[in-house]
Amino acid sequence: MWSLPEVRWAAAATGLFALGGISQLVGAPPWLWWGLYLACYAAGGWEPGWAGLRALREKTLDVDLLMVVAAIGAAAIGQVFDGALLIVIFATSGALEAVATKRTEDSVRSLLDVAPERATRVTADGEETVEAAALRVGEVIVVRPGERIGADGQVIAGAGEVDQASITGESLPVDKQPGDEVFAGTLNGTGVLRVRVTRPAADTVIARIVAMVQQAGATKARTQLFIEKVEQRYSVVMVAATCALFVLPLLWGETLQDSLLRAMTFMIVASPCAVVLATMPPLLAAIATAGRHGVLVKSAVVMEQLGTVTQVAFDKTGTLTEGCPHLTGVHVLPGADLDERRLLALAAAAEEGSEHPLGRAVVQAARDAGSPALGAEEFGSVPGRGVRARVDGRLVEVGSPAHLLGGAEAGGAGAGGAARLPDGTNGPAHRLVDELQEGGHTAVLVRLDGAPAGVLALADRVRPGAAGALTQLRDLTEAAPVLLTGDNAPAAGRLAAQVGITDVRAGLLPAGKVDAVRELQDRGARVALVGDGVNDAPALATAHVGIAMGRAGSDLALDAADAIITRDEIAAVPAVIALARRARRVVVANLVIAGAFIAVLVAWDLFGDLPLPLGVAGHEGSTVIVGLNGLRLLRGAAWRGAAGTG
Repeated sequence: MWSLPEVRWAAAATGLFALGGISQLVGAPPWLWWGLYLACYAAGGWEPGWAGLRALREKTLDVDLLMVVAAIGAAAIGQVFDGALLIVIFATSGALEAVATKRTEDSVRSLLDVAPERATRVTADGEETVEAAALRVGEVIVVRPGERIGADGQVIAGAGEVDQASITGESLPVDKQPGDEVFAGTLNGTGVLRVRVTRPAADTVIARIVAMVQQAGATKARTQLFIEKVEQRYSVVMVAATCALFVLPLLWGETLQDSLLRAMTFMIVASPCAVVLATMPPLLAAIATAGRHGVLVKSAVVMEQLGTVTQVAFDKTGTLTEGCPHLTGVHVLPGADLDERRLLALAAAAEEGSEHPLGRAVVQAARDAGSPALGAEEFGSVPGRGVRARVDGRLVEVGSPAHLLGGAEAGGAGAGGAARLPDGTNGPAHRLVDELQEGGHTAVLVRLDGAPAGVLALADRVRPGAAGALTQLRDLTEAAPVLLTGDNAPAAGRLAAQVGITDVRAGLLPAGKVDAVRELQDRGARVALVGDGVNDAPALATAHVGIAMGRAGSDLALDAADAIITRDEIAAVPAVIALARRARRVVVANLVIAGAFIAVLVAWDLFGDLPLPLGVAGHEGSTVIVGLNGLRLLRGAAWRGAAGTG
């Protein structure tokens, strides 16, 4: 942040303003606090003033230039404090905008880091390391365990599990066999894969994500606070009125000093200082309150936009769920000579040496259940199939039902020979696996001595409070939340049933999520998207407001989002939207107060004889009133009230 010149100049201006105010309050010589205030002018005003002059050359009256002129006018008639306050407000606003813009640019750079820079290409003489961008369609690369895949392609040899959550959002690694598609930037877990490149680097899925984030970020960069749009029109009217109020009385014979004093008084009382403070303090106070309760809102523009959200869409894995598998059931097949506790203990002993997420979930479940720790021997693992080990003298195999049922090999995962199962045994296992998978679970088969003995059901776990948060959002926005996920339809349907979502869109790649968000927006909805992964980044950038889960979120999602739930509490989503709506109501009330003061003071100056001290007092009074009104949102009661909304 401190690398940005706007931030450094704004900090300098604020510091000088504070020193000037302290000096004035303690009775220091006028030359001292005047000098500090004028230094504040220089630090915070030179850049917006220069930008305003450049805009003026293009026949555009910039509100920043107007504020600098108003500040200079205030100093010209002795009200240097007022002018310095205007400078500080606008310098701080410009710094916040610069920080937001930098984060958008950083999000694109971090996305480019997802894909590896180098890959191992197969040649006639062996292997060579090359730049991933230099790979051509048809070439073959080797991907070893723990490496990221360097290109979009098709597996032609080898087998393994690939974590492709960054692209598809699936919570579990996906088994890959010859003929399966893989994506650049995804992580190979186990096994060595040979992949034939099917797309050039510029056309990979991850490259298309880059393009989508850049395009959406450029569109959102043009977003302004509503008050800024009003100020652009107000500034033209104000300048014209000030000039007229200075020139016309001169034509009617009024003295230069009286005419200048009236014009400068008008500029001060009509300046939108109170209007600016009507907007920024409530929004900044709401940002500070949200931050204390685990929600980082990146700018006042975002807080204003949160208050206009009319529908919320959610990613599934890592957002509504915790993003990792948990054991949900242990099913013993008919004819097996053991109970559920024993089956789990045997499976956990075989999985003890496995690094697969499903294996770790089984081991953890056995520990939580207090199952006895059993020793395992002759451990072996075959990528994409499962593990095998000898436990208490029995051959235990735990793995994919597709490989351990029916045509699986009799000697276990990886051994030779076809399994011949007793009549009636294969049928119940198949039916149970199908039932579990249709219900959105991941099914893991356990074989003992070559015969199916049971099935373990695993699934991602719903975040605590998710159903209640979605009910609050439905009441708050008067629109049903939507589920957008790259996971399969059964898993998405199971999750949706648990949290009460009826609009489910599954199997979406990043571009599909963007299309879904745009479809909702085309219907008139102002969409807030809540996500956590690289695959959510384009949709986060496209949505009216993007909200990322902080702990589970990827670096890209955190950078591309407009707001971050730092504690991963899903209940914070309806709370921050409710808080933003309250901030908007305070802004409207402040604008009414500021507008009323300006209207009365301007009318008095135009049609009467407004004393300058009284004009300054009225102007400062309105500024103090709207400022204090906005700061009410700093109280803890503001968040508690928002959290109870809906």
